[in-house]
Amino acid sequence: MKSVRFDRLVASTALGLILMLSSHAGMAQQSDVQMTAAVPTPDTTLPPPITAKDLEPTEPTPAPADTAKSEPKQQDVAPPAVEPAKDATAPATDPAKAAAAPVTAPPPVSADSAMTDQLREMITGKQLDRLVSRKADREGVEQFYKARDYKPLWVSEGAADARAKAAIAYLGQVDTVGLDPTDYPTPDFKSATTAAMLAEDELKLTAAVLTYARHAQIGRVHFSRVGADIDFKLVPPEPADVLAKVAAASDTGKVLDGYNPPQAEFKALKAKLAELRKGGSIQAQPDEEGKKEYVRVPDGKILRPGMRDQRVIALRKRLDIAGDKDNPLYDEAVGEAVRTFQTEADINVDGNLGPNTVRALNGEKKVVRGPAADPIDTIIVNMERWRWLPRDLGNPHVIVNVPDYTLTLWNNDKIYWKTRIVVGKPGKATPMVSAEMKFITVNPTWNVPPSIIQNEYLPALQRDPEALDRIGLQVTQDADGTIHISQAPGAGNALGRIRFNFPNKFLVYQHDTPEKHLFAREERAYSHGCMRVQNPLTYGEKLLSLVMPNEHYTEARLESMFGDSEINIDLPKFVWVHLTYQTAFVDENGKLQLRKDVYGRDARMIQILKGSERKVADIGIERKPDPSSRPVRMPVGVYGGGGYYGDPSYGGGYRGSYYSGGYGRSNFFDFIFGGFRFPAR
Repeated sequence: MKSVRFDRLVASTALGLILMLSSHAGMAQQSDVQMTAAVPTPDTTLPPPITAKDLEPTEPTPAPADTAKSEPKQQDVAPPAVEPAKDATAPATDPAKAAAAPVTAPPPVSADSAMTDQLREMITGKQLDRLVSRKADREGVEQFYKARDYKPLWVSEGAADARAKAAIAYLGQVDTVGLDPTDYPTPDFKSATTAAMLAEDELKLTAAVLTYARHAQIGRVHFSRVGADIDFKLVPPEPADVLAKVAAASDTGKVLDGYNPPQAEFKALKAKLAELRKGGSIQAQPDEEGKKEYVRVPDGKILRPGMRDQRVIALRKRLDIAGDKDNPLYDEAVGEAVRTFQTEADINVDGNLGPNTVRALNGEKKVVRGPAADPIDTIIVNMERWRWLPRDLGNPHVIVNVPDYTLTLWNNDKIYWKTRIVVGKPGKATPMVSAEMKFITVNPTWNVPPSIIQNEYLPALQRDPEALDRIGLQVTQDADGTIHISQAPGAGNALGRIRFNFPNKFLVYQHDTPEKHLFAREERAYSHGCMRVQNPLTYGEKLLSLVMPNEHYTEARLESMFGDSEINIDLPKFVWVHLTYQTAFVDENGKLQLRKDVYGRDARMIQILKGSERKVADIGIERKPDPSSRPVRMPVGVYGGGGYYGDPSYGGGYRGSYYSGGYGRSNFFDFIFGGFRFPAR
């Protein structure tokens, strides 16, 4: 009998299995390596069916010389046809044609497709925590990439695309906007040889862009690290929105640059920063204080205006009073100079030359100033502080520049009016804050802040129970022991005749003052934190002309309202007031101006940016509430008594004049502002 060629049967069956498995789509999936070699195609012609004759024994025959080219013989045993599995949704095909079709390799897997799989795995897994440290950024990354089915943002065809190159180039030169490129490390896509490495570089660049956008918009240094007297509402950009804007834009650099402050003042500082780095210079400002002649004032009797004494000559030289230095008359110019000095020295201000004033004059040591900060550092920290301000300053709006001692009213992006101011002395700084001016008070009552009550007036009362009466201050005490000190409206009121109210957590405001002589000083840091305005009636007229033009308020009309009762003018349109600290700014003539770091804010920020704290500088810190704003309480009966308690008519109606209905229903904000009405909650 013929032998059965089971070897052919087995070979044909195996061939069928190969064809079936090769057609399965899952065999084509590769993550990192592309399939490039095609499987050699065997002869798939099926032999005829096996017959009885094929089973008869035959003599063995020699094998052909070239078995690779031999054709299958009709008498060879052929295996039954093995049909590969079909997709249920695929159309039926002719088996004969399918058998005759050549077998080819599946299409190669693209690098972008493989990288998409890697991004999905990294973002949905734990690796994202390692690459993107901030929780809000991770949430934004997940949202953005999921929405685009994990398609890369920075990679195309296995390499960094034009968008990535533009982002890397921009982050490499952010020192031009006052930031440090080392804070935004970018990856080297060229060294990424696998889809996993490319995906990691993708997320590293994404993290760098998100960190930059946040720093550019709200600051590299959180204001809470600089001082407790700073408060701004910072609005960081949404991470997913940042990435979406970049993805949709044709100019990546322009999008990233747009996160910096848009104000012209910021851009002017940017230009000056570039000039200085290219070798530009600024003109040194002479130390006028160092040129003054230091003269000792002799001891003696108290000198008052109108008196003549040879000691006045020494006093004129000591205070560098303009005019005839050899004039022995204690005139008004001398009196004003003495009052200014007393204010600076934080001693009793009466304009007389008494023993305390003489000791202060002679004991005052020349302040030795340390080396001035590098102007580049000064510009950088000022650019940083611009990031804390709102992007929209309002129209109109008010800018107070504390180190420049100026108040500027802006309208339609132009200076509308400007005046001098007096600001808080070191240790009692005017804060940094943005708030809305809501009303103006004519004939304000001055309710003394608790810090002044505690530190100045209570000690004065202990020494002299009549001290406050002599300056027109009245003391009351509530049933819970809270002490209130107030001054009635009038020409001698510490707030003058008009007050500008923009409710804020620091309880400061702008107001008139009877101490006009202080405006003649170049450096005007003498108050307890509030801002004294040199020309308050003009300020009121200018403000009201913008927000209430049909009411025709003028200086004369405001002056006609002077009297003994408070009058509030509510603003139908609130005006934003921004209290800033600009030690570097560019003036109207394009010249860089530098000012003294009155409160040491520059020094503190430079210390943060150049020290170990810089690693966490953008993270805010908790600060304890300022105890100086807490009401002062003493044992009941120590000050006042009887009808003082809960009697709103005491003190000429001052307590009853509060719109909140008296102290019993008011809070401390009412106490300071004397008429502020909180909106219903």
